[in-house]
Amino acid sequence: MSKAVPEPVTRLVDAFSRLPGVGPKTASRLTYFLLRAPDEVSVSLADALRELKEQTKFCSVCFNITVDDPCGVCSDARRDKTTIAVVEEPLDVLALERTGSYSGLYHVLHGAISPVNGIGPDELRIRELVTRVNQGDILEVIIATNPGLEGDATAMYIQRELLPKGVKITRLARGLPVGGDLEYVDSVTLTRALQGRNLL
Repeated sequence: MSKAVPEPVTRLVDAFSRLPGVGPKTASRLTYFLLRAPDEVSVSLADALRELKEQTKFCSVCFNITVDDPCGVCSDARRDKTTIAVVEEPLDVLALERTGSYSGLYHVLHGAISPVNGIGPDELRIRELVTRVNQGDILEVIIATNPGLEGDATAMYIQRELLPKGVKITRLARGLPVGGDLEYVDSVTLTRALQGRNLL
């Protein structure tokens, strides 16, 4: 940046730019907002970031983000301990929890198999999933990876690893979005909706 911009401003713009989905313009906007905002806004943000790094960790059972280990889901006696939903990221846990229709356990992989990005099965928490299934209490594993090449490759790999264990393996259904028009739906989604049709 120009010498007209002080070093602390440049450093914060660079820091914001490293966040996913934040480009240089947004990073600059955020930085200049914080410069004009009351001090408590910046202090509160700094405190929240520090607490995030100091107080959160991964659950030793499901690898979701938590403050306590095991996490609240794994330690909840009301959860169905025979079912595990396998998701790519902690945000996927939040999405499933928001539905209010799933009461089992989770397993967070922290990514998906992506040879292009140098991510193989060993970089994910697949080995730990197999260990959990080997303990014998799990009856069903729901593979809830994202639809697409990487999610499908991850799902196929997990299926291959778990098939000899005799556990029921299911995959989230795919189909038409509620409120969508058929004319705007892509052919892959429409094909899967046809294949996964149900009796009325």
